[in-house]
Amino acid sequence: MDTLDLRHTPLIDPFARQISYLRLSVTDRCDFRCVYCMSENMTFLPKRDLLSLEELDTLSSAFISMGIRKLRITGGEPLVRRDIMQFFRAMSRHLDSGALDEICVTTNGSQLEKHAADLAAAGVKRLNVSLDTLDPQKFAEITRWGRLDQVLRGIDAAQNAGLRVKINAVALKHGNDDELFNLVTWCNSRDLDLTFIEVMPMGDIGNEDRLDQYWPLTDLRAKLAEQYTLEDLPLNTGGPARYVRVAETGQRIGFIQPMTHNFCESCNRVRVTCTGTIHTCLGQEGSMDLREALRSDAPLALERAIRTAIGQKPKGHDFDYSRGIVAGQISRHMSHTGG
Repeated sequence: MDTLDLRHTPLIDPFARQISYLRLSVTDRCDFRCVYCMSENMTFLPKRDLLSLEELDTLSSAFISMGIRKLRITGGEPLVRRDIMQFFRAMSRHLDSGALDEICVTTNGSQLEKHAADLAAAGVKRLNVSLDTLDPQKFAEITRWGRLDQVLRGIDAAQNAGLRVKINAVALKHGNDDELFNLVTWCNSRDLDLTFIEVMPMGDIGNEDRLDQYWPLTDLRAKLAEQYTLEDLPLNTGGPARYVRVAETGQRIGFIQPMTHNFCESCNRVRVTCTGTIHTCLGQEGSMDLREALRSDAPLALERAIRTAIGQKPKGHDFDYSRGIVAGQISRHMSHTGG
């Protein structure tokens, strides 16, 4: 296969799913310590182990040349990485050329007040902001280190910059289950999309218990339906969420249910960490290091490594809480994998 053919042949996994969505972590560091994501006393990677901004560019561009149409930048908290806006500005060339449909960001919102305008100028149009509660004290407890007012100012800045903001709320039993209708009403009043996410068994989180945290979204949706009329939507944004429309308000709400509604059959995405490791499934331990190929002088080494990794993509994850135990638990933290 010559260079042109290789670079323009779509990425197809062993189950005939075309891979068009890359979630790229640019750092494992975060300025929060959310109780479902990481332990309070995290040991982060040495900065020398992280890919440089130039290497992140080369890696992303290789994926884009092979059919990636959506690039989501994640962390840790991506906006705490030094000089990260250089990377966003560099990636905007792929939007300008039409090779890439969109660049999105998943963030905790802490740095948005500083960076929202620059993100918009670089061509970012949509953000996911992780926000599990509107109660300042509860927010401090869930994030351990976070300040709610800082995040709310960041959301204001993002909307003022013209960015479309979606709130991602992890459903936490005994955590935010009493705020369900408050979150829905607040998002509707602010014209913010809202998606609920089930707790996933990712990494050691210290003294917290996954089963104590776990609130099935089947239960959450049933509780919502007691007050609202929910209409299923056929909407597909390229991610795992299923959506409903609230008939009374026109509001759109999404549900990401890795535990109660496996979405693996339509998976179109892979994750690459800030060190260049590709994880072709969030819920499996399998991975492949792309750094050697990335730093190789051999023509097409990176493209071949990527295709080899895609060829090992599993059919689905093994997450399971149904037997009263945390089955399918993954040793790495979400902050290492990329949210």
